[in-house]
Amino acid sequence: MPDQVFATRYSARRHRNIAASALALAATAFGLGWLVLILGALLWQGFSGLSVAVFTKMTPPPGSAGGLLNPIVGSLVLTVIAVVIGTPIGILAGTYMAEYGRYDRLTSVVRFINDILLSAPSIVVGLFIYEIMVAPMGHFSGWAGGVALSVLVIPVVVRTTEDMLALVPNALREAATSIGLPRSLSITRICYRAARAGMVTGVLLAVARISGETAPLLFTSLNNQFWSTDLNQPISSLPVVIFQFALSPYHDWQALAWTGALIITLAVLALSIGARALVSTGKQS
Repeated sequence: MPDQVFATRYSARRHRNIAASALALAATAFGLGWLVLILGALLWQGFSGLSVAVFTKMTPPPGSAGGLLNPIVGSLVLTVIAVVIGTPIGILAGTYMAEYGRYDRLTSVVRFINDILLSAPSIVVGLFIYEIMVAPMGHFSGWAGGVALSVLVIPVVVRTTEDMLALVPNALREAATSIGLPRSLSITRICYRAARAGMVTGVLLAVARISGETAPLLFTSLNNQFWSTDLNQPISSLPVVIFQFALSPYHDWQALAWTGALIITLAVLALSIGARALVSTGKQS
């Protein structure tokens, strides 16, 4: 009798396990199927319009041949501004939270606010920068776009910097202190070097996040169909051009939108692969 009860329970559990596994596989296949369809359409439409002209010509008027040179350069400029502004602030904040105020109440407050910023909608950031920069200045500008993107960079860098420094063994800090190194030099020469791969990975992930942001740029740098590197004026960017061209009724603009989306996707993929490679290198070393 006990053997029959055990066999019955085992059979019921095995059937439930098979059913749960089947549902999990079906859900995975459903999600991956849509991802494959999206990427397939992107690759098909994007590669069909990819040419040298895309990287050498300006955005054209409807019915004319052209490329995406000015939005590509504009996106690079805005990204550089965002990284230059956001990375030092993020590293300094993460360093304080991991090295100086690890158990302080202020650190808990900053960490909580940082977590909110990590999940905050980017359009809210765009509206905030619009109110504090665009409205007082009276016009859109590249500076406002770069600052808006830097606000999105900071929480990513803060989190990765704090996490990577927290993983550095305390024995390294104690060894640096034992030979008379001040705390600042101990952090910059010992802890930063030990956590370098992870910190660089955080910067790359931040760049990957802001690469496709459109909403904050619509409120800050807007767009410019012509070549312009004047940061006090509206400047073109790839996400905004994709947004505008994809909504247009012109086939040639829609083709450029697909190509621009492919360029951004490949750039984000390259950054993600580079970040993972850095993490693997850091673990091996």
